[in-house]
Amino acid sequence: MSPRHAASGRLDALTSWHADWSGLRVAVLGLGATGFSVADTLAELGADVLVISEGASEEHAKLIPVIGARLVLHDLQNPPTELIEHDPELIVASPGFSPDHPIIRWAVDERIPLWGDIELAWRVRDKVGAPADWILVTGTNGKTTTTQLTATLIAEAGHRVAPCGNIGVPVLDAVRDPAGFDVFVVELSSHQLHYLAASDAAVTPHSAVCLNLSSDHLEWHGSFEAYRDAKARVYQHTRVACVYNKADAATRTMVENADVTEGARAIGFDLGVPGPSDLGIVDGVLCDRAFLDDRRVSALEIITVDELRPVGLDAPHIVANILAASALARAYGVPPATIKSALLGFSLDAHRIQLIRDDDGVRWVNDSKATNPHAADASLSAFDSVVWVVGGLLKGVDIGPLIERHAARLRGAVIIGTEQQAVASALQRHASDVPVIAVDPADTETVMMRAVEAARGIAQQGDVVLLAPAAASYDQFTGYDQRGTLFARAVSEFKGGGADDEPEEPHRLGD
Repeated sequence: MSPRHAASGRLDALTSWHADWSGLRVAVLGLGATGFSVADTLAELGADVLVISEGASEEHAKLIPVIGARLVLHDLQNPPTELIEHDPELIVASPGFSPDHPIIRWAVDERIPLWGDIELAWRVRDKVGAPADWILVTGTNGKTTTTQLTATLIAEAGHRVAPCGNIGVPVLDAVRDPAGFDVFVVELSSHQLHYLAASDAAVTPHSAVCLNLSSDHLEWHGSFEAYRDAKARVYQHTRVACVYNKADAATRTMVENADVTEGARAIGFDLGVPGPSDLGIVDGVLCDRAFLDDRRVSALEIITVDELRPVGLDAPHIVANILAASALARAYGVPPATIKSALLGFSLDAHRIQLIRDDDGVRWVNDSKATNPHAADASLSAFDSVVWVVGGLLKGVDIGPLIERHAARLRGAVIIGTEQQAVASALQRHASDVPVIAVDPADTETVMMRAVEAARGIAQQGDVVLLAPAAASYDQFTGYDQRGTLFARAVSEFKGGGADDEPEEPHRLGD
């Protein structure tokens, strides 16, 4: 170990906002929303902050010197001179920096401590009064919906709750909000979980859930095993409830292997009949058999599937999310009647199985949030005859098994994105009789109009034209939201609206 990094224990002592952070030399990697929140927090704490990034928005670049930090824009294929001269005692990496990134490898070789934004947020969570309880949510799919549901259910009981993390609000922004909160419901990506340190300052959540596990982000983690191990960190040091998916054996194994606080309970959920410590469904009724004050009662009714249908929450994967969120809320003491009241007023986000239009017996559905095969599988399963708009960045995942599973329901396929050959080859192998049209990926603004035109030429009465890409969006779009918005706009314009018309407000069908 280099003498300059022979730690005197200073980092171990930094477990509070009120500790002495002054002069700590920190390098922050990345300047998106997360990177800026990290830099702003550390500068406020008095650290000596150097931000290293390949790019930056004009707003963030202007604000860095205002908050008292420095910014270096560099290609980051090698450690820039400014980083080496800064001689950092700590590096805080934004979630986009994979373990094999050149700067991360350099930091590991130099034995410089590496944190993520979650580690920093946990250490300084006492800025505004008493620290809030943390409830952690991860999984390959359903994270955002379950995070929002959990926050809504707990807030209905009168608690001050902030959904944050990967959901869009950096957890450090929530920690520093002067309003203060009782509970943070923190959505965590596998990238953020990878950087959670096993230290004396380790995150000790009230409760946690991993909703499901399927291959994703393999290009970032390097292997499925590394991805799985990152997800499993969500349960470490949990104090009250480890919620897992009974239908997904991997999540049960994660709980069984987790190092939790003594007394923490394992709570299962799925769409079947619940066991004595589970949540599930009996004759169309969502039931709780885990949190029974009166043992003479066999189960507590939460809500019926029929009651969820009018508010668009009855799709099977949404019901599973509701059961997971209900388990987390029940672990926090929220009564079943309160959960029911909150569910009846809950609305899902955009781009989740949204019915955009129903014309001439053809329904147009936007599920742009289906950014991997696991999510697309749930979406395709909801419909009998589909013209599928598919493609984008596959993130190292084989789409073949998904196509094979749903070949019989495909009326046709329209391929978008830049990795078209992999999708076309998989369709040829597993659904060779299905008509396929590939849309030239050039010009983002017209991709969806051409995709909609192609799909309309295939669709027949009774079909669903489904945007469920099973892939990430960053090859052509700024995110899944832009991809979904452009699809909705194209449907509206192609069906006769003018160029200045906005698409109809979509009816929400599910997640």
